[in-house]
Amino acid sequence: MPHKIVSKSQLSDDVFTADVEAPLIARAAKPGQFVIIAISSEYSERIPLTIAEADPQKGTINIIWQRVGKTTSELADMKTGDQITNIVGPLGRPTHIENFGTVVCVGGGIGNAPLLPITKGLKKAGNKIISILGARTKMLLILEEEFAALSDELIITTDDGSHGRKALVTEPLKEVCQRQPKPNQVFAIGPAVMMKFCCGVTKQFDIPTQVSLNTIMVDGTGMCGGCRIEFDGRPQFVCVDGPEFDGHKVNFDLMIKRLNAYKNAEQKMSEIYKEHRCKIGLDKTSDKQ
Repeated sequence: MPHKIVSKSQLSDDVFTADVEAPLIARAAKPGQFVIIAISSEYSERIPLTIAEADPQKGTINIIWQRVGKTTSELADMKTGDQITNIVGPLGRPTHIENFGTVVCVGGGIGNAPLLPITKGLKKAGNKIISILGARTKMLLILEEEFAALSDELIITTDDGSHGRKALVTEPLKEVCQRQPKPNQVFAIGPAVMMKFCCGVTKQFDIPTQVSLNTIMVDGTGMCGGCRIEFDGRPQFVCVDGPEFDGHKVNFDLMIKRLNAYKNAEQKMSEIYKEHRCKIGLDKTSDKQ
């Protein structure tokens, strides 16, 4: 069943958002869950995307993605009214949400997207929310207004100092962890290396920390093994056992190695797609000359 793109816009450089018709998924989705999409045919690449928001009344889900490889570039080039061939979900275990007390929500780059529905759920449960959002530059920061509306305290960092503090997210995170009383819980979502170092900070203060892992994924049912990680010394599958885990028990070094396995192939396919896209229409033009 095709899924129509109801609306689409650009949030920042190479970051896009779209509301997509998926009524069954919209009714069932909970914070922390994701979908796997195939854009066109049965031979399309399957990629996982977090459900940033679900509207059961409208029957739509909101997805946010960054143009990185071939499929995310294809999706970025689609327009309102276009259709995505297949969307499977909701997948993964929902976030465990309760009134922990004071919760620090740390987002890095595109990780702000999956962090947003979790933060909404935590706020609704009565938690005090301290949000720390980081990006390389101001132009790459997304969802600042949305987090500002949910947070009792909002801290912004950029690598180049173009907005907020010139720092990595770990710097204010450590400062917040040193407060008395210390936070009760931390949620950190972003690049794997960011989550690794956030967990290194919180472990010093013995603060429980949940991370949402962004592994390679194909089928979303635990059969392909592409999303396998080492958790507490044993294998786990992010698509069915996660995507959220106790960050202090994740072997991030191994996960990062696995994430890099297809970097060269991804870059090559992205370049081929760009070249193909640039040539669209050239044959027709040459026929007229």
